[in-house]
Amino acid sequence: MTNVLVTGGAGFIGSNFIRFLLNKYPNYNIINLDKLTYCGNLENLKDMDKNPRYKFVKGDICDEKLVNDIMKNIDIIFHFAAESHVDNSIKDPYVFTKTNVIGTHTLLEAARKNNIKKFIHISTDEVYGSIENGLFKETHPFNPSSPYSSTKAAADLLAQSYYTTYKFPVIIARSSNNFGPYQYPEKVIPLFVTNLLEGKKVPLYGDGKNIRDWLFVLDNCEAINFVSNNGQFGEAYNIGGGNEKQNIEITKLILKHLDKDEYHIQYVTDRPGHDRRYALDTKKLAKLGWKPRHKFEHALKHTVNWYIKNQEWWKKLKK
Repeated sequence: MTNVLVTGGAGFIGSNFIRFLLNKYPNYNIINLDKLTYCGNLENLKDMDKNPRYKFVKGDICDEKLVNDIMKNIDIIFHFAAESHVDNSIKDPYVFTKTNVIGTHTLLEAARKNNIKKFIHISTDEVYGSIENGLFKETHPFNPSSPYSSTKAAADLLAQSYYTTYKFPVIIARSSNNFGPYQYPEKVIPLFVTNLLEGKKVPLYGDGKNIRDWLFVLDNCEAINFVSNNGQFGEAYNIGGGNEKQNIEITKLILKHLDKDEYHIQYVTDRPGHDRRYALDTKKLAKLGWKPRHKFEHALKHTVNWYIKNQEWWKKLKK
């Protein structure tokens, strides 16, 4: 059996990833270490509760003793745990430094001391900052704009340093904007869908022309697993969906799915330091043989329908 530690596994991407691994690998035992902050939700994995190959541990990745104890028999770590909402990082940045930087360093050091065979660090395209034209390659200098992206950039550099200094087996995965089931309703797609289902307007920043590359969460799960199996230690890999859309385009698509008109759009003051465009060059990963399987329009429709069918799940979170 292979023993896997997933940090932040009660969150959006982490919970989807745990379900993916358990279904794909009958020889994997998984420990989910999660602090259960406001966006960590055990209901995300309710269907896995009785699986004998799955165990949940409530705890903080900054807790050195707990982290060391858990790692005694672990083979692979997938490190998802992070504070991730940019707006929150503007209001309370120190929490992001603690979790994203100190937490990652605590994990790396414990993993090194326990001779972990593989450490997959989950990062973000936001470490590169904004780009008007062209695409960010993995070698592009970091230029983060928010306390969130700055702390993720710091965590990336720490992970890279552990390979450079100790030859510790780290691989970094930098994903573009994820969407899909179980995403906490503070992020744009679930927030807009649930607001509209509640009869509310949707708050669109600025002119709505900020551009993001959208990646369906199940494609991201498959890509992270692919990177773990096929990537080289010490390397970073961009994971993108190839779906560049303006926020206003996303908004109109959601309105269309829910049969609403543009009266429901409420333009609001743009947030400080809002990046205009993220765009990843994913040729490095494509050369290894991976590409996304899900078409954006189908994945968005599936996501909208999931929130329609699972209103009990999100209504509790929006109270």
